[in-house]
Amino acid sequence: MAVLYTVIAVEGDYALLRSDEGVEDRVALALLPAGSDEGTRLRCEFPFYDKLN
Repeated sequence: MAVLYTVIAVEGDYALLRSDEGVEDRVALALLPAGSDEGTRLRCEFPFYDKLN
């Protein structure tokens, strides 16, 4: 099952993500698509993340 996230903040080597359900997670930037930054929308089918915008 895919989960949709928005990157809320980038803190060093980690990104703070918030799902559309309001759950927050910290994820290593190395796991996210290149160029992911604050405001980026992501689709996650663990362990893979894809940019939506």
